[in-house]
Amino acid sequence: MRPPPRTVGLMGGSFNPAHGGHRFIALETIRALGLDEVWWLVSPGNPLKDRADMAPLAARYASAFAMARRARIRPTVIERDLGTRYTIDTLRALRQRYPHIRFIWIMGADNLRQFQHWKNWRGIAQTMAIAVIARPGYDSGVHGTSAMTWLRRFVLRLHQRGSWTQWRIPALVHLRFCPDRRSATQLRRANPHWHFSHDHTDIRDAVTHRAIPVKE
Repeated sequence: MRPPPRTVGLMGGSFNPAHGGHRFIALETIRALGLDEVWWLVSPGNPLKDRADMAPLAARYASAFAMARRARIRPTVIERDLGTRYTIDTLRALRQRYPHIRFIWIMGADNLRQFQHWKNWRGIAQTMAIAVIARPGYDSGVHGTSAMTWLRRFVLRLHQRGSWTQWRIPALVHLRFCPDRRSATQLRRANPHWHFSHDHTDIRDAVTHRAIPVKE
């Protein structure tokens, strides 16, 4: 018999830097959805974020690689290789490149709150299932957004999370874990030069296995 396809959760972000909160969410989502692993998509550049405060891609990847050690988490800068900038293009390209993997998109409630500003957000929902992670201070503002008004009909009950590979897309499930208030913003305020410790790291992509140049 052919083995079942691998199941992978996709978490996009700047990881500027990666921290224990990212790891906690990934591990809890693996447990909640029965995933084989989670890929951290370390973004070359988020169109909705100010680039002035963004550390180099190699340093952000190195911080994610260090945070993912000894866990079923694979950081990757595959968006750079794919040449994609927007989530919709990345998800479609990943499905085409890895047809043997069942993907689910993982996003925080803070991102769902501004989802209607993302390029072709309906297309994202029609490309793969979505798991939304509760975030302190953001959940209450989600329900009145135009995106959630459209998505509400596709929300599944929590007890259905284990069968997500059989969901008919669009499909969305809300996951709630113990609040983790760690943030990259707080870490940057405490140590604005955090990325200097990763400037000379020679490392390979955990998904594509390509070398990541320190200087871009």
